[in-house]
Amino acid sequence: MSTPTSAESLIRLMDMAETLPSAVALRTRSYELLELDAGARVVDAGCGTGRAVVELAERGARAVGVDAAEEMVAAARKRWPVHDFRLGDVYRLPLGDGEVAGYRADKVLHVLTDAPRALREARRVLAPGGRIVLIGQDWDTFVIDSDDPRLTRVIVHARADLVPDPRVARRYRNLLLDAGFEQADVEVHTAVFTDETMLPMLTGLAEAARAAGAITGEQHAAWTAEQRERARNGRLFLALPLFVAIARRPC
Repeated sequence: MSTPTSAESLIRLMDMAETLPSAVALRTRSYELLELDAGARVVDAGCGTGRAVVELAERGARAVGVDAAEEMVAAARKRWPVHDFRLGDVYRLPLGDGEVAGYRADKVLHVLTDAPRALREARRVLAPGGRIVLIGQDWDTFVIDSDDPRLTRVIVHARADLVPDPRVARRYRNLLLDAGFEQADVEVHTAVFTDETMLPMLTGLAEAARAAGAITGEQHAAWTAEQRERARNGRLFLALPLFVAIARRPC
């Protein structure tokens, strides 16, 4: 049996996460906030394997998915061959000026080193009056129940520091205003997990903190053992606040 590649592992993780009820509800809300007319063109920037593109098309939009990862675009085209997926950079989208009525980016900006540049590009491709929706988590606001809250804070912050722009979600509204958008607003949707579904995420946080030298091997072992025990006993608690920002390109 061959060993899965990192891209294959990421795709499996994304598939699992995208089918969670909270994720389905959040995607649906993002589509509503775009306020697209039937037949309107919309771009999903950082589309991954393309689920949102398909769902937007099912709602009557002409959706285009753009992703910088060749593996993601290939997977999307294989899964959904009748839909429009393009290899491209969020800083240089393969779209003309004012070509789309809607722009959506779900958990994308935190991996960028220049979010303002990406939003300027979003403004370029949006038609006057077009709407932009951004979704993302603030990597410093994982809420985790633990017998050792001080160590938990160290783990959360250490993992956040490994992300290119871990706190960009709290800046969504101001970034949109700075990029020339108007009517900017923000919603918060908190996903709560109390079973073993998100245990791999928690153990991954601790492993990243250990690898970064923020915690010792002994601390890592003790913290992950506690979280596994909580998962076995139905006592795990993880809350993830997800921020949804909405704005409009001026007419």
